[in-house]
Amino acid sequence: MRTFGKWLLIFLAGLLGIAVAGLVALYVTTNSMLEKVYEVEPVSVHIPSRRPAELTGFQQMMVSFCTDCHGPAFGGQIIDDDPLVGMLAAPNLTSGEGGIGRDFSDEDWVRAIRHGVDEDGTPLLVMPSNTFNFLNEEDLGVIIAYVKAQPPVDNTLPKPSIGPIGRLFTLQDPSVLPAETIDHTAPISPPSEPGVTIERGAYVAVLCEICHGPDLSGGPNASSGLNLTPAGNLSTWTEAEFIHSIRTGIKPDGTEFDPVEMPWKQIGILSNDDLKSIWLYLQGLPAVEN
Repeated sequence: MRTFGKWLLIFLAGLLGIAVAGLVALYVTTNSMLEKVYEVEPVSVHIPSRRPAELTGFQQMMVSFCTDCHGPAFGGQIIDDDPLVGMLAAPNLTSGEGGIGRDFSDEDWVRAIRHGVDEDGTPLLVMPSNTFNFLNEEDLGVIIAYVKAQPPVDNTLPKPSIGPIGRLFTLQDPSVLPAETIDHTAPISPPSEPGVTIERGAYVAVLCEICHGPDLSGGPNASSGLNLTPAGNLSTWTEAEFIHSIRTGIKPDGTEFDPVEMPWKQIGILSNDDLKSIWLYLQGLPAVEN
């Protein structure tokens, strides 16, 4: 019996040693990722000196996605506070107390939005710059000007940190540190030509890839988004039904979109030309059976 107890203790001590070694390796590896300094030279972007008098539908939509995390007044908020996952806080973007708008230069804004990198060169946590990186110069400049012009909000938030589970996510999910997935040397997109065009549709529909996948065919590996290719769910829809569905949240068969899974209210801000351009772009995609 004593021999069994002795070997059990040795076995448990071995497991504990493996767990500690694994935890140390996890922290060392993720610390090197979190503390990595990216040498990013932001492109020069014209940023209007005053708040834009009016935003386009597309620009309004992009701003609405910003407020999802940073709050309706851009004053920041805590997204998650869990010892295992971490303290994830979307920063206060205004010039109020605790806001990054007090110190950020125009280059810092471009660096954060396009590259997912802080002013000191370290990566930002869960900042979807890999998506916003596609913005053209005109839209990026106007959006930055709009955010900079917001009234100051006093809100000092804790510094973001991540726990052991959050660190595991960091190793497995590139979206935790988007800066690692971005081509930081890629040129900024030129302004889109006005009107209904495939090029405009491709530009605006980049956001659809978040849920519908890079080929827009949907599926379980793309948040179960619908198959938007000609072989998919929209194959029996008309352009008018597509636009009506985006505007109302009601599909041609009478069922409703889940507003959490499909943010139709935000997408519905788009102009008719933009929605028609998206439809035109979708019709020209390769048909993917899914």
